[in-house]
Amino acid sequence: MLLFVLIVCALGVVTSQHKARRAYIELQKAQAEARRLDVEWGQLQLEQSTWAMHSRIEKEATNRLGMRVVDPTHTQLAPVAAANP
Repeated sequence: MLLFVLIVCALGVVTSQHKARRAYIELQKAQAEARRLDVEWGQLQLEQSTWAMHSRIEKEATNRLGMRVVDPTHTQLAPVAAANP
């Protein structure tokens, strides 16, 4: 009877260690995925800042859309009426 209890306890320890190792491996995979996603996020932020650069937008507007900067002598300001309470 004591041998049976000893075997059951030993199997419980082995099972517990196996589950702990499996959980640790999953944790390592999740951490590696988090690092990969952090790198990708940084690359996407860099790409976004590159696409949003004023000089690039102005170049695209000029080349692709045929737009040009307005001559300041042809600019008129319209007064804004104050809101009546």
